[in-house]
Amino acid sequence: MKSKLFFTAIFTLCLFVNFDASAQEFPGLDKSPMDGASYPSSYKISDKVVKITYGRPQLKGRAVSELAPAGKVWRTGANEAPEITFYKDVNFGGKDVKAGTYTLFTIPNEGEWTVILSTASNVWGAYFYKENEDVVRVTAKVSNAAESIEAFSIMFDGEGSDFQMHFGFGNVVASLPVKG
Repeated sequence: MKSKLFFTAIFTLCLFVNFDASAQEFPGLDKSPMDGASYPSSYKISDKVVKITYGRPQLKGRAVSELAPAGKVWRTGANEAPEITFYKDVNFGGKDVKAGTYTLFTIPNEGEWTVILSTASNVWGAYFYKENEDVVRVTAKVSNAAESIEAFSIMFDGEGSDFQMHFGFGNVVASLPVKG
């Protein structure tokens, strides 16, 4: 009787256990990996004013204008449009913005970029961008990069509550002031 019960238990266990010893097959690396930037860059969460998560397209021999056409709303990176979180109220490029999470779009142009904070969320690209979801539109000044920037990059620098947000791609750097 005990052996019958034992074999029944083993048989039942075999029905629920997969003995396939193959390893999980993880997908390859994304061609435009995710990155992030924050200010200040310290690891103390309580000090954070802003954090952004974005995809980093690479030029790979292409012109910036192929990936971020002048005069058109751009997702500001690759894949999903970036999400930017302000942990407290800020002055973003001269306009007051409440603490919260927004989607960031830009309109690149030769002398300046229009930077847009939107209430849209979980947005893939700029395909479904709607101007009526804009929170603010501000202007970022454009300058030339010292060296060509192969992978689109976003960074912050400054001191205290006054800092700059920079977008770099190819030979272009667009910058705007932020006050936290």
